[in-house]
Amino acid sequence: MISKATIDQVYETARLEEVIGDFVQLKKSGSNFKGLSPFSDERSPSFMVSPVKQIWKDFSSGKGGNVVAFLMEHEHFTYPEAIKYLAKKYNIEIEETEQSNEQKEAQNKRESLYLVSEYANKYFQNILHKTNQGKAIGLSYFKERGFTEDTITKFNLGYSTDEWSAFTDDAIKKGYKLEFLSETGLTIDKGDKQFDRFKGRVMFPIQSMSGRVLGFGGRILTNDKKAAKYLNSPESDIYHKSKVLYGIFHAKQSIAKEDNCYLVEGYTDVIQFHQTGVTNTVSSSGTALTSDQIRLINRLTKNITVLFDGDAAGMRASLRGIDLILEQGMNVRVCSFPEGEDPDSFAKTNTLEELNHYLEQNAKDFIQFKASVLYEDSKNDPIKKADTIRDIINSIAKIPDRIKKEVYIQECARIMDISEEVLFSTLAQIDKKETDSTSKRQGSTPKAFDVIKPQQPVKKVDVQFVLERKIIEVLLLYGNRTEDFEDLILKENDSGDLILEPVIHQTKVFEKVFLDLQEDEMEFSNPQFKDLYYKIIEALNQNPDLSAEHLINNVDAEVGNQITTILMEDERYELSDWERKNIFPKPKNETISQLVSETILSLRCHLIDLKVIGFQQQTLEQRNEVNKSVLEEVKDYSGLKMLLSRKLNRVL
Repeated sequence: MISKATIDQVYETARLEEVIGDFVQLKKSGSNFKGLSPFSDERSPSFMVSPVKQIWKDFSSGKGGNVVAFLMEHEHFTYPEAIKYLAKKYNIEIEETEQSNEQKEAQNKRESLYLVSEYANKYFQNILHKTNQGKAIGLSYFKERGFTEDTITKFNLGYSTDEWSAFTDDAIKKGYKLEFLSETGLTIDKGDKQFDRFKGRVMFPIQSMSGRVLGFGGRILTNDKKAAKYLNSPESDIYHKSKVLYGIFHAKQSIAKEDNCYLVEGYTDVIQFHQTGVTNTVSSSGTALTSDQIRLINRLTKNITVLFDGDAAGMRASLRGIDLILEQGMNVRVCSFPEGEDPDSFAKTNTLEELNHYLEQNAKDFIQFKASVLYEDSKNDPIKKADTIRDIINSIAKIPDRIKKEVYIQECARIMDISEEVLFSTLAQIDKKETDSTSKRQGSTPKAFDVIKPQQPVKKVDVQFVLERKIIEVLLLYGNRTEDFEDLILKENDSGDLILEPVIHQTKVFEKVFLDLQEDEMEFSNPQFKDLYYKIIEALNQNPDLSAEHLINNVDAEVGNQITTILMEDERYELSDWERKNIFPKPKNETISQLVSETILSLRCHLIDLKVIGFQQQTLEQRNEVNKSVLEEVKDYSGLKMLLSRKLNRVL
């Protein structure tokens, strides 16, 4: 178990914006940061990070919490793993006790797969560097490719011996279960015998954005035509090849910093580019590019430069990937290398300066590239040329931004020597066809004159929900603050009229809220708010100086998410929107006592309204049997409502 002192030090040291910044490109937005959701597909950022409160909220998925909650959600870490990850990032020494055999067995299946993969990673590295076979075959191969010792170590490259079950035998001997060796695909289990999937291959571990080993790619070094040149781990609970990019762990910070991502095809392309100094490079691990992989890049940058080999046939086959990138609203440039060259070989024979110069000079906008590739085959054939133009327009139709569409149409008209009018007409037909297809899938038939849509009914505001939520927010933000409060004591004056007499006293905000609600016997109607209210009051009673940040760190994930949702809701609306209209609202922290008093008074008024409505309903039901006491109570409550409204400066 990790000691509480270590956990407290981690929370005090870790900076939420720095940790999340390793996974999501964040941009300053007032006192907060904004980014695209790492949990859902979106084009407009709704992911908010508050450095002041040290909490995050993803409004598209509803998830939220503190720094540990983010790592547990995003990287599927257990709580101890998240703490260890942060401790390592901030060089904090961890105090913990050795795990028992029972605790090891209690690890869930997913965690067991991670442990097996990490063991395999270290095993293959050890074979490469410390055995005669590994040095003679694996290490020699990597050095022939031009990789330095530092590069080999950086990418955790390894070697699996050309023996049927060397790895499997060693893993089982070390206590790793065959079930998990088989599940990760490291071992092929045939029932009566088991053997290594990657025997006789150099190994490329595939890491997540946080550096966890998810799977492997293995390259065979013999000329066996029956065996695949490259072999990847099969799909498992931790490895989904369509959702991971090779090199993303090492490239993520550089991608965000350079605001551009170079996308190549193979493992060695990535490694050679990194070694040369172009570290914002990743690959799709030899698979066709997928939407999930593009979204992974989209969280770090809006700009992708796709790097192709000099082979023309391969370039044409890869053009589909460009359309997928365009659909995500990203900016695409394309660069090809001279005939016979690929990113690996070109980077190996050129300096960083020469490589950067080549990329800058030869990276073309996607439409220029696509036109140049397709035009070569069609320039002397009118029918083929028409097909090429239609192909390019289909790509432009994928772009969600209308301004970009128009710019690309103009560019296409110039390159292909065709009128813009024809291209715009073709684009409109494609857009209409797509709209009709979408409507049909959704079960609605568009009508020719269906222009004016019926107005949606206005959603009724649940006043009590809003006020109860506001009380929770006040407790979270200011519950530990001591403020001067003006209490109103209801008295009769000499004439027998009810008056409110002000009394000033100093107290903690949470005590003021608790006593006022208790005095009026006001209960929360929302069960979640009610539960959260008592949890906050109990925590503040135990430690009156407890902050919202520390409270989040000491409650379970579900409660933490509720707290985050409440605290971050107001952050969605920018202060600048008001300032543009020359409206300057007074900061909440300058009017805390007023905010607390007005919120409680407003809740009192609302509850009085509910009481009065109830009495009125009772009177209607009794018809002729009008209850005099009911009318008296209505009168008293109406008088009290008037006094409270005066205090709130409201006109009834």
